[in-house]
Amino acid sequence: MFGTIRKHQTWLWAVIITVIIISFVIFFSPYSKMNDNRQVAANWGSINGEKVTQEEYVKAYKEICLRAFFMTGNWPDDEARKQGGDVERESFQWLLLKQKQKELGIHISTDAVAQGARAMISQFQRSGITSPEMFINLVLKPRGYEVEDLERFVRHYMGLEELIATVGLGGKLVTPQEIRDLYKRENEQLETAAVFFSASNYLASVSVAPDAVMQFYTNRQAGYRIPDRVQVSYVRFDLTNFLAEATQDLAKMTNLDLQIDEMYKQGGTNFLREWKAQTPEEARRNIRVDTLRKLQMQGARKKALEFATPLFDMDPVRTDNLDKLAKEKGLTVQITEPFDQRDGPSELAVGQDFAAKAFARTPVEPFAGPIVGMDGVYVIAFNKKIPSEIPALDKIRARVEKDYQLGQAQDLARKAGLVFYPTLTNGLAQGKTVAALCADAKLQLVDLPPISISTRELEQVSEHLPLNQFKQLAFGTTVGKVSPFQMTTAGGVIVYVKSKLPLDEAKMITALPTFANAVRQNRQNEAFNSWFRKEAEKGLRDTPLARQEASPAMKAAPKAKK
Repeated sequence: MFGTIRKHQTWLWAVIITVIIISFVIFFSPYSKMNDNRQVAANWGSINGEKVTQEEYVKAYKEICLRAFFMTGNWPDDEARKQGGDVERESFQWLLLKQKQKELGIHISTDAVAQGARAMISQFQRSGITSPEMFINLVLKPRGYEVEDLERFVRHYMGLEELIATVGLGGKLVTPQEIRDLYKRENEQLETAAVFFSASNYLASVSVAPDAVMQFYTNRQAGYRIPDRVQVSYVRFDLTNFLAEATQDLAKMTNLDLQIDEMYKQGGTNFLREWKAQTPEEARRNIRVDTLRKLQMQGARKKALEFATPLFDMDPVRTDNLDKLAKEKGLTVQITEPFDQRDGPSELAVGQDFAAKAFARTPVEPFAGPIVGMDGVYVIAFNKKIPSEIPALDKIRARVEKDYQLGQAQDLARKAGLVFYPTLTNGLAQGKTVAALCADAKLQLVDLPPISISTRELEQVSEHLPLNQFKQLAFGTTVGKVSPFQMTTAGGVIVYVKSKLPLDEAKMITALPTFANAVRQNRQNEAFNSWFRKEAEKGLRDTPLARQEASPAMKAAPKAKK
């Protein structure tokens, strides 16, 4: 496979970066102590009567991880891998898909696999990947993957595309008239206006009585519960500490500007758009800033790993090992403020990965890292867990009073809307106009831009209610009429449909080919998904996950909320 890629390579990118600046490389093996990879089970069950071996499962698992990496640029979260879940489930689904490809005689040629691999790898050119060798050695091998894993994944991924095309073929059979009707339905525009009854307009009318606030708090105590929180100790390897070294490395890239210019010649406006630039000079600046940051991140990761490796090896495992080792290395240990898993630590520039790993820490497994943040790389240790609690009213009185006032204002807004609606319909029946009736009631009638079912944004609406909710009202109302009063989170709304605009036939003729392709693709995917659901229900019933979900304990367990 590797030789085939070299044979057929026609690499399109021009920026050749001579040092490692790959932002997504993980600097330790998936089998290392820090990665907490789950141990494989002994019994892998069967799919459609064919036994699943450990080797087959491990290969499928790797392919699912590769798919996640190519789709997102990130490997599946290490804690998610430790706990199983979607990655494990998708591995069995992948095995079923591979089985179906074999049954239908789908085979992807070596040349096609090589071309597919080139296309997949090329998306990482901005991160400095300049050859297949670099991708294999710097991205795959540190995670325990080989060339054969990449070839197998690409072959089955392309085979899946063939499978979708084969199984979903019936879904693509859409007549030209049906496509025209669908286009008209999605693109015909309505001229509308609306009366918004917003709670903010009624806040001044609400008095905040202490007894009422107390009753409000008592009835809604559960809504003020503070979730479980944690605190972690951490050592941060700040990016600013690696600026000097990164600047020196950047200066060594003497031909970088020439290579950027060559990339601009090949990419043109697409290149500028990719780098959010108006001119080549601005793009060059953006690329150099991005490269400098990646070099800083590389240095921070390297130092964080040098610190984390002996930390994870210390015996016995104790949470204060972080403080002990940091003191030896002359590093500062800090402690976060308490934070929940949804929001994470407010004082740190980190992502959801930080919070997930922090909540997985225990006195038995206290350490995690390196964890990449916006301003540096972190190594963390368990500090304490704080159980959920409901704070007393005096501690959150200002918040409760604000919630009470808003709730009362919403009620006033909705009452005003309910009162105005019959006045509006009666007035229309008497021949009065919507504008006049709104003026008499001292309400503002807001004229809105034309809207169609395919409209994705309408700022004047979105600040009051979800756009889809508004579209349901508008397209469910007869032209020349008003909708019933609809309650919203902000209060409520009445929609007036003034007219239906004629469809632009010339625009439709131009857009129909692209629209038809999208319709057929969607229908194909829907047909495939329907087929696969049935196949999975039948073929995966004898896998470990299916048996686990069918157990009495799992049936009795409460379902997780989405």
